[in-house]
Amino acid sequence: MEELVLHFLDFLKNDKRLSLNTLQSYKRDIEQYITYLKDMKIQNIANTNKTTVIAYLLHLQKKGRATSTISRNLASIRSFYQYLTKKGIISQDPTENLESPKVEKKLPQILSTKEVELLLEQPKCDDLKGYRDKAMLELLYATGIRVSELISLDLDDVNLEMQYIRCNKGARERIVPIGSVSVNALQEYLTKSRNLLIQRPDEKALFVNVNGKRLTRQGFWKIIKQYKNQAKINKDITPHTLRHSFAAHLLENGADLRSIQEMLGHSDISSTQIYAQLAKNRIKEIYKKTHPRA
Repeated sequence: MEELVLHFLDFLKNDKRLSLNTLQSYKRDIEQYITYLKDMKIQNIANTNKTTVIAYLLHLQKKGRATSTISRNLASIRSFYQYLTKKGIISQDPTENLESPKVEKKLPQILSTKEVELLLEQPKCDDLKGYRDKAMLELLYATGIRVSELISLDLDDVNLEMQYIRCNKGARERIVPIGSVSVNALQEYLTKSRNLLIQRPDEKALFVNVNGKRLTRQGFWKIIKQYKNQAKINKDITPHTLRHSFAAHLLENGADLRSIQEMLGHSDISSTQIYAQLAKNRIKEIYKKTHPRA
């Protein structure tokens, strides 16, 4: 079964051109499912059926997995079975007509404009790391790109003169404008920090760690936690928080959903509409606080 998983992952990488993070998510979900099958003494994927899949989902539920995690696992397993069916390895897809558990959509945590300003003020441009961190945080808030996109940026993805960056996500590419504040922070990082951080002159990565190698998602997570604590912000900040704040603040200031969808790189407008709900909640909040008869 392990060989089938490898073939499936190759298909996702080469044919579907999925991002590394998405591939790792599929790999983790499918490998955990295969481990479960072996524990159940099932050595051949063709010997599974709808009952097997449902039993696995119940197994995840008993282990206390969140509904969103179970739903994602089912999506990964469904894709795997669809691949096996198309390849003729199994005759029928056991996940066909199997409904995903309903996931309650939680509104994302966002920062106020004052909190964003406070966070962005934390990196001090008095050492190499400060210049880098300032440029990263400014760029995230200026563009709303994902952290995976941020750390995947290469030098030639940035055009400071025309004030834009190029983001690649799988087979999709998009051009995202950047503002003057972010341009200045990037310029300072490139001239005063990056050349001293890199170990090799042919290094392509835009943002590198203290060892001169491409910064990782985990590395960025530590950085943003450090500055959140420094700023004494009483909210749970994740690497995605600046992306959510970017979108919510654009909407509050009159941007339309389609433009925000394009900038965020959402393939479906429904993913963007959650920010409209945030804006409605904000209006209600302001009304209750300010209207004398609320």
